[in-house]
Amino acid sequence: MKVILLQDVKSLGKKGDIVEVNSGYARNFVLPKKLGVEANAQNLNDLKLKNQNDAKVAAENLAEAKALAKKLEDQSVTAAIKVGEGGRAFGSISGKEIADLAKKQLSLTIDKKKIVVKEPIKSLGDYRVAIKLHPEVTAELLVHVTEA
Repeated sequence: MKVILLQDVKSLGKKGDIVEVNSGYARNFVLPKKLGVEANAQNLNDLKLKNQNDAKVAAENLAEAKALAKKLEDQSVTAAIKVGEGGRAFGSISGKEIADLAKKQLSLTIDKKKIVVKEPIKSLGDYRVAIKLHPEVTAELLVHVTEA
């Protein structure tokens, strides 16, 4: 019996796969536990439409991320940090602070978890910070650190 998996099943496959299983296994395990549905014409058509919709949504998300990356390319944020003797900073600038600055100065909402700060920003100057907008798209934002 052919079955379309609705969830990942360890011994069978991933969600959306069409697999061949014994009819007893399908009737007694896969179907009652809602792990899959029988692969008839209507369910196959539903799966095809769902896959097309998922591909369309993924393409839209990629296009959005590319547009945001292009917008961030020319932008910069300015952060003020307290500095002591010899130019040593008190504390550092984190991804959360950069996200807050981007929201205030650029009116862009960026998730703090997507901001990648390679090394802590602890001194004055300009720094390029990577922002992972999409698995395929990474943008860079210029952070200008000044004395408070």
